Amino acid sequence: MGVSGSGKTLVATLLAERLDSEFADADAFHSAASLHKLRSGNPLTDRDRGPWLRALAAWIDAVCSEGKRGVLACSALKRSYRETLTAGRDGVRLVYLKGDAELIARRMKQRHGHFMPSALLQSQLDTLEEPQADENPIVVSIDTDPGEIVAEIIAELEK
Repeated sequence: MGVSGSGKTLVATLLAERLDSEFADADAFHSAASLHKLRSGNPLTDRDRGPWLRALAAWIDAVCSEGKRGVLACSALKRSYRETLTAGRDGVRLVYLKGDAELIARRMKQRHGHFMPSALLQSQLDTLEEPQADENPIVVSIDTDPGEIVAEIIAELEK
């Protein structure tokens, strides 16, 4: 989890490969209307996110019901969103990719063709509710190489 530009998709893809797990990018679950809204520079509301979160929870349930492991790249900026994804799912672990706004803004300006404009970064930072200790998050700094981030996550998962 983390704001747009924190490296969620890249890190989650690498992590899923290393763990031989199913992978999904939450961005692929957004409705066309939500994507249009974001591309237009308008942040999503909680109401916009409801069906999206339910679809993500269904993906988690489907992977688990097949006896597989999964890695989901998802912003999950608010605690209530994370609760929707983790409620009744004891095996779900939260990984928070944490970084400072300047680094993330630089990354967002360097990428091309992404639906999330860098102008919405501040909105994401304003919405972000960092995970608390009772959520048992793995918190990883994004100011290093993605391979090192993945290694740190795996080391924490193995504890």
